[in-house]
Amino acid sequence: MFVFYQGTLNQQLGVHSDESRYSCDIHSGERPYVCDVCNKAFSDKNGLITHKRIHSGECPYVCDVCNKAFSQKYHLIYHIRIHSGERPYVCSVCNKAFGQQSTLIRHQRLHSGERPYVCDVCNKAHNDKSNLISHKRIHSGERPYVCEVCNKAFCRQSYLIYHKRIHSGERPYVCGVCSKAFSFKSGLITHKRIHSGERPYVCDVCNKAYSGKSGLIKHKRIHNGESPCVCDVCNEAHSDKSSLMRHKRIHISERPYVCDVCNKAFSDKERLIRHKRIHSGERPFVCDVCNKAYTDRSSLKRHKRIHSGESSYVCDVCNKAYSDRNTLIKHIRNHSGERPYVCEVCNKAFCRQSNLIYHKRIHSGERPYVCGVCNSAFSFLSNLIRHKRIHSGDRPYVCEVCNKAFSQQSSLNSHQRTHGVEGAHN
Repeated sequence: MFVFYQGTLNQQLGVHSDESRYSCDIHSGERPYVCDVCNKAFSDKNGLITHKRIHSGECPYVCDVCNKAFSQKYHLIYHIRIHSGERPYVCSVCNKAFGQQSTLIRHQRLHSGERPYVCDVCNKAHNDKSNLISHKRIHSGERPYVCEVCNKAFCRQSYLIYHKRIHSGERPYVCGVCSKAFSFKSGLITHKRIHSGERPYVCDVCNKAYSGKSGLIKHKRIHNGESPCVCDVCNEAHSDKSSLMRHKRIHISERPYVCDVCNKAFSDKERLIRHKRIHSGERPFVCDVCNKAYTDRSSLKRHKRIHSGESSYVCDVCNKAYSDRNTLIKHIRNHSGERPYVCEVCNKAFCRQSNLIYHKRIHSGERPYVCGVCNSAFSFLSNLIRHKRIHSGDRPYVCEVCNKAFSQQSSLNSHQRTHGVEGAHN
């Protein structure tokens, strides 16, 4: 071992000494290996071989998880960390971890404020060399990365990679909670806030919080009076074009988003997404206290007030307190007798809109709740839940006298009468 290291040291010293017969290409600047396509020169043969794969399209290093191929081995090593989740490079300031050392170095410049790469045209400084190279293409107009499908050109390779997913449909970023996949990492990060309830973008005027930056930007237009999109029917102003388009469907009764299960139509995509959870049973909004799950964020928000003890809405008749305003309004109707929701078929009136919606299914015959096993359809979710116990064998209602179990509360009540117990669970 000693002889090996000594020999290696002598070799190294010999290379850099005056006695060496060979000059070091790295320090001498000599680049004898030239690409016959673009004339780019390299100091060693391996550099030229790797470079020529840009022209040939050769990608010999293949990921054994997703079969994605790379022209250089270290690119494959970095890529595999996407699947493994390995992030070996950790910032000593904020403990944020990265899959590549170069990414960590760039990140640490956020803390130090260092921007060593300066544009010689406009003096704009950058924290890494690749950003400077990309920036200088603004001045030169160079767009070297071209899509082979549509010939659209980009100044950065990363932009081309993202763009190509439009053609390929590739969605490499997958949510670990609900398995929804995204083309971009930023999309996955924003989506995961649905499950966590995180809203990091907060309005500095009214403290309303949003899960995405774009939502906050649109919201702040309310405060600064900027409402560039105005409805030409009723002059209602909206902060963005998409919001205006959704609003205008009220006037024309347009409902372009149709459920492929029950054909119910909606004026905007988000309402369709929420509706389809009725059929799928998906409940992506989970309480971090008791794990109770909900189909929409507003229901989870109301539920969490149970744990926080927040009951800011108080009935001035009986002093009963509620965690949200809508529930208080519905409660007050018990005192006033108000029934503002009227069926246009039979004129029966209801104090809650949801009760009217359920009632109207008697006239329409609508059965939006479909069993995924046998396709039996039901007008109410509670009926579907009871029906599914036929397939699962679940019997949650147990007689406390003889421990006999039943799939329905009504069956348990009937059974208990045989023991002389009347309406024990009514």
